[in-house]
Amino acid sequence: MNRMSVRQLVAVLPMMLGACATLPVSGPTGRQVMAPAVGQEGQKGQEGKSFRIVAVDSQAALPVAPVLAGAAGDDGAASPTDMIGPGDMLDIQIYEAGVSLFAGTRPTAATINGAAQAERLPAMRVDDRGEIFVPFIGRMRAGGMTSTQLAGAIRGALKGLSQNPQVVVGIAQSVTNSVILGGEVARPGRLVLTSNRETLPEVIALSGGYRGEAKDLAVQVTRGAQAQEFRLAEAMQGAARDWRIRPGDQIEIIKKPQTFAVLGAAGRVEQLPFSAPSVSLAEALSAAGGPNPNLGDAKAVFIFRFDAGGAGGAEVPTVYHINMMNPGSVFLAQRFAMRDKDVLYIGNAAANQPGKLIQLISQLFSPIIAVQGALVNTGVVR
Repeated sequence: MNRMSVRQLVAVLPMMLGACATLPVSGPTGRQVMAPAVGQEGQKGQEGKSFRIVAVDSQAALPVAPVLAGAAGDDGAASPTDMIGPGDMLDIQIYEAGVSLFAGTRPTAATINGAAQAERLPAMRVDDRGEIFVPFIGRMRAGGMTSTQLAGAIRGALKGLSQNPQVVVGIAQSVTNSVILGGEVARPGRLVLTSNRETLPEVIALSGGYRGEAKDLAVQVTRGAQAQEFRLAEAMQGAARDWRIRPGDQIEIIKKPQTFAVLGAAGRVEQLPFSAPSVSLAEALSAAGGPNPNLGDAKAVFIFRFDAGGAGGAEVPTVYHINMMNPGSVFLAQRFAMRDKDVLYIGNAAANQPGKLIQLISQLFSPIIAVQGALVNTGVVR
């Protein structure tokens, strides 16, 4: 078998280089990613979707963490702890000096007792209209009052029926001044607030604490018709730690692990979980094995995500680009916070395509060369 001459190699080389474009790749190069969109404004991409590319080349270019709406300044005036509402069970006692109001007979000198007589009414629940029924008075409004205000209203209604009645109203079971906790907590159910100043971490602690790891849990607080969700780590030590819980809130601890996907020419192409409540880009690159030394381009590291701030509150597809060949980018990568469902993409190095072709040709012809060498060694071919 004659060896290929230099002239033949030169003739075949253009065809070899042309074949580079048809080699299988794990994704576009950095230049191909940046071609469809330019700068902050963005243009129409190849799929007809508008997105923008942000170059992360300074501290000012790092994305700002989203602000948790309502977490700050949510501790306005607390409602009274003895506020009465529908569903509450009341304990009402009426005291009268010298005679029982409900004795059923007209007092005489022989029946008058100098000690105060107490009448405990049967436990009564406030109905859906916020009303209760009191003997000798009839139906009266209780919802929206405190226990002290209701006691005064009952005392005023008894004027003319008793000389000087004293009324004590207690809340045996409180529905109005409570919250509902569910999900990954030790004791799910109804929790009565004792001060109406409890923060979210305090309420979680009063319910026995959360189950599982904080990094894998989210908190959803429903207040009226509005619901807000954030990570449990924020509730325990972050932006939501001072969130004041109000009566009637519904709190759900949801198991929702955070993950990010790794695509392109990385050491590992897979979906990876967050190893901590917050993960930096440097940690994500380390977990992904960094750029593949044979295929990846360290100058083409991208983070694909949907950012808020579009027209009408719409999300904006955004691609953050960081050049890890710049030593200063290592510091920026330590400050770049990954978010749930981010896509970390490492572009293919265009310069590696000829090398991949040579490697492919080598794999194709290596068996032939090995067989030829064996035949030569055995004397079959000279």
